[in-house]
Amino acid sequence: MNLRFLTASLLLTSVFLTPIVQAAPWSTWPETGSAKLTWAFFDVYNSHLRTPAGKYQPNVWPQALVINYLRDISRKELTQATADQWKALGMLDEANQKQWLQAVEATWPDVTNGSEITFVADQQGGQFYYRPALNGSTNKNATPVAIGQRFSPAFRDAFLAIWLSPSTQYPQLRKGLIGAR
Repeated sequence: MNLRFLTASLLLTSVFLTPIVQAAPWSTWPETGSAKLTWAFFDVYNSHLRTPAGKYQPNVWPQALVINYLRDISRKELTQATADQWKALGMLDEANQKQWLQAVEATWPDVTNGSEITFVADQQGGQFYYRPALNGSTNKNATPVAIGQRFSPAFRDAFLAIWLSPSTQYPQLRKGLIGAR
């Protein structure tokens, strides 16, 4: 009798402690905007910004920046491009920059046409996710997988500034992402 009572109690406790409403995964959030980066005559990637409300608000979390690559790029090239963008934003004195660049180079894969890297930013920082390509296009049947470590709020802010800062080198891209065209 005591075993039945204990089992029933545990079952009821687990039902009542389970959240009734769970947050929707970032992949289902509405898009705030999108933009394509073209360099010279080459399409580099399509980017999309998503938030739970479908509206961009600076420093309101969570946000997801989704990048669908349109060409093959090595992790070293991605890391160097990140360093170049931080330099252009005047982030030369960032104490953590060297560590961050080492961490992203260790985290990011070499990307191919159709692969996707997403950065999901929240109050605690952010996490990268990767979805591989399938025959040169995004594999919508593949579930994005978390890659690497979670990053700090300071990294989150510096990384997203590349696209979302008013000082970005690509103001039209920013306008597209935040829905301000």
